[in-house]
Amino acid sequence: MSKAIIIGIAGGTGSGKTTMINRIKKEFNNEITILSHDFYYKENSHLPFEEREKLNYDHPNSFDTDLMVEHIKQLRNGDPVERPVYDFVIHNRKKETVTVQPARVIIVEGILIFENKDLMDLFDIKVFIDTDPDVRIIRRILRDVRERGRSLDSVINQYMTTVKLMHEQFVEPSKKNADIIIPEGGYNIVALQMLNDRIKSLLMRPDGQ
Repeated sequence: MSKAIIIGIAGGTGSGKTTMINRIKKEFNNEITILSHDFYYKENSHLPFEEREKLNYDHPNSFDTDLMVEHIKQLRNGDPVERPVYDFVIHNRKKETVTVQPARVIIVEGILIFENKDLMDLFDIKVFIDTDPDVRIIRRILRDVRERGRSLDSVINQYMTTVKLMHEQFVEPSKKNADIIIPEGGYNIVALQMLNDRIKSLLMRPDGQ
């Protein structure tokens, strides 16, 4: 297998990264492997639940990015990896891991993936999803309450105390590192088609370059 193509998709919480990825995946089927930065939150078993609940999960230091970088390098070279599993209800990693197989296209997504230079240097294409803040907070509330077992009050409190501040400090400035900025993510059909065409052109090259 030729060297994998690595695509980074960043953007603020609730910007539409997952929608974009799902629509790309639909185009390329089994040729894509996906890694989320959220899988790589640090293990905090040494802290009680009450303290883990108060941690700032939108700061770069909350992630084991070095491990993610190593895993991407292994996948790029055709080797499977054992990625962590994070439980958002207990705010901690689970003991089990998930085997991730290499593929011709590896999509890496997260709010802070363009903030870390070592991670960013691995990407062949860097995409930033730019979405209105009002839309993003509504999507975040719905996701965290429905999918992550959070209360409405805790989601709003977290947004006001850490998420908004971290977005302004780290996420928004990292937008300048993107190759492509796409308003509204996967709902921007023209931009989505252009991105898919670029991926196809890279896949046609034997060396993946």
